[in-house]
Amino acid sequence: MRHPPGLRGFLLALALLLGLLLLATGVGLFGYLALQAYLAPPGWTVLVLALLVLLPGAVLLGRLFPWLADWYYFFPALAFLLVFTLYPIGLTVYLAFTDYSGARSGAPDRTTQTAVVAQEGARLQLEAEVGQAFRCQDCTGLLLELYAEGHRMRARILEAEGREVLLDRTPPFGVEFATRINEYRFIGLGNFAFILSQASRALLPVFAWNVAFATLTVALNALLGVLLALILNNKALKLRNLYRTLLIVSWALPGVITIQVWVALLNYNFGAINRLLGILGIYPIPWLTDPDWAKVAVLLVNLWLGFPFMMTAALGALSTIPDELYEAARVDGASPWQALKGITLPLLYPPMLPILLSSFAFNFNNFMIIFLLTGGGPPQEGRMATVQATDILISWAYKTAFSAEGQMAYGLGAAISLLIFLVTVGISLFNFRVTGVLREVR
Repeated sequence: MRHPPGLRGFLLALALLLGLLLLATGVGLFGYLALQAYLAPPGWTVLVLALLVLLPGAVLLGRLFPWLADWYYFFPALAFLLVFTLYPIGLTVYLAFTDYSGARSGAPDRTTQTAVVAQEGARLQLEAEVGQAFRCQDCTGLLLELYAEGHRMRARILEAEGREVLLDRTPPFGVEFATRINEYRFIGLGNFAFILSQASRALLPVFAWNVAFATLTVALNALLGVLLALILNNKALKLRNLYRTLLIVSWALPGVITIQVWVALLNYNFGAINRLLGILGIYPIPWLTDPDWAKVAVLLVNLWLGFPFMMTAALGALSTIPDELYEAARVDGASPWQALKGITLPLLYPPMLPILLSSFAFNFNNFMIIFLLTGGGPPQEGRMATVQATDILISWAYKTAFSAEGQMAYGLGAAISLLIFLVTVGISLFNFRVTGVLREVR
């Protein structure tokens, strides 16, 4: 078979290779789950089963489509795409509809490991009462991991009475220990229903501050950046290259270090800023401990970090405006203010618009500034423990999924992440529509 030409050939090769990878991965996962019903296979079993499908499949495809062998160098890139992009996305979507958490992780709870003193087929006698051993009231349906001499398998309890349990399958070996599995369940839209039920205490205030934070950040950074760019674009300004260098220092330094320095500067008791205000006769400001002042501090620090980028972008856009336009304006008697309104700003708007929109999307998910400067705090009355004064959606999701206060509610965190994804996609589509990226050129 001849190689299909152009884009059609590329898409066909991509579809065949990605389809083979997905098939091999599906067989590996299905085989692993099937083996778990009888054994406790290691995680690398998925890889072995996938390779048993992938390698013969690649040979078969090479014989059916001889030209496809030229595209096999795509396999590593597609494998990385599958593992590091498609798999995390799919896992996040799946977990968003479950109650997966630190307490319900699907792993054995070793604190419930109980010795089996007698076994008769699928009936086990434990050394302790069932409810006490596995910390359950109604133990029917509980999933157990059974262990004996290096062999593991999982089984459910059909009946539980006293110290005896009846399993739904007979172990093929003598059981020495039984351990409870902390199962997680599929709960449908339960996480989203919980988010909406707590809208007044969590979702709405966080979303409102998130939008305000991204909007004000872009507005302040753009205003200062463009203003400085207009000043530095003046060719008559002496030492303007030195000024440019000094003004991008905050952009050149690692943000992690810069933000930690700002935390020290904004300290209520010992910070240099409050000491300077004290010299001027101004009372110390609770920059990081008052909900409103903490938001001001976040905006100011983000201004310090972000205005050099806007200044550099504006300088690049200003350099593309021909000097002849300004000379013609001067000949016509236009003032500098009229030249600014009639020439500079209209010609600066088109190249800066995509930058402003992309900056909004970036700051909408700007986790670093929130996490390092305030940690989402300070606490605010009337809100959940994981929703503090300066939390944005992404920091709320992080604290819900990973912090001790949120009790590691990974499923709920995944649901919040899906909401963030939908909002970010909406912003991106708006960006594409405004900038005309997806518009057909005729």
